[in-house]
Amino acid sequence: MTENRHVKLGLTDQDVLEMYETMLLARKIDERMWLLNRAGKIPFVISCQGQEAAQVGAAFALDKEKDYILPYYRDMGVVLRFGMNARDLMLSAFAKAEDPNSGGRQMPGHFGQKKNRIVTGSSPVTTQVPHAVGIALAGKMQGKDFVTFTTFGEGSSNQGDFHEGANFAAVHKLPVILMCENNKYAISVPIHKQLACENVSDRAIGYGMPGVTVDGNDPIAVYEAVKAAADRGRRGEGPTLVETISYRLTPHSSDDDDRAYRSGEEVEEAKKKDSIFTFKAYLQELNILTEAIETEMNDRIAAAVNDATEYAEAAPYAEAESALKHVYGEGE
Repeated sequence: MTENRHVKLGLTDQDVLEMYETMLLARKIDERMWLLNRAGKIPFVISCQGQEAAQVGAAFALDKEKDYILPYYRDMGVVLRFGMNARDLMLSAFAKAEDPNSGGRQMPGHFGQKKNRIVTGSSPVTTQVPHAVGIALAGKMQGKDFVTFTTFGEGSSNQGDFHEGANFAAVHKLPVILMCENNKYAISVPIHKQLACENVSDRAIGYGMPGVTVDGNDPIAVYEAVKAAADRGRRGEGPTLVETISYRLTPHSSDDDDRAYRSGEEVEEAKKKDSIFTFKAYLQELNILTEAIETEMNDRIAAAVNDATEYAEAAPYAEAESALKHVYGEGE
């Protein structure tokens, strides 16, 4: 009999159903974006497929009413939990004026939404880490009660921004959660060519913070690790490095041909651990996800994805003159 793991962590059956629905919504939006890209309707996709469990498990461990998140470009599951919706994400994919991230100025995956404390990311990887640390420092100086949560790939953990941010956060005991979504490839470079140590989390001890590696295909395990890190940060005990191990199921982006650096057999093997199916099985075995609930959920998600696609495709582009907005001083 399947062990009821989520209840031991204080999660209700409704919580884990919401987790699964958020994961599935992220997957279905992502799949639709690939179809739109191949049909020539949107220019670019950078995918979350294979990493939804880590993203959603982590986001559920945070307080979406007060914490700040600084996601990296794959984090569709995180931003959906923090208040973005299918329309928001599809408007970004179509680069329309209503895109809440940047008004159509940036590529998809550059998330930013002030009202939900989603801090804008940029194309140079890992710049979000020192930004997250700076926000945490400001919060500590002002006596505010929030943690900052930032994510990055294992390739980003080799950048100077990560090391400087981690060191500063640890020295000043800042409430920061650094979560590395290790998907095995930094574009085309496999993990064994990136790190000499076994895990990214092994680096934590050098900064004087805890480091933990968990199964990124298990949202409950990720929830537990991130909740512990958040609690630690709120107690004033400083940052934590969390590493989630999963696998990128798609090419790096719609411009990448992953056949050049990994085999189809390797990808197919990884799909056997796909969290969309393994977490679904967990919920079914506990009779939490019944056939009726699943049908209703699938219908709801399909309607949301179809609505978002139709709305975003029909939405207007930004006026050409707006290209200079927020670039130069506009005077009085």
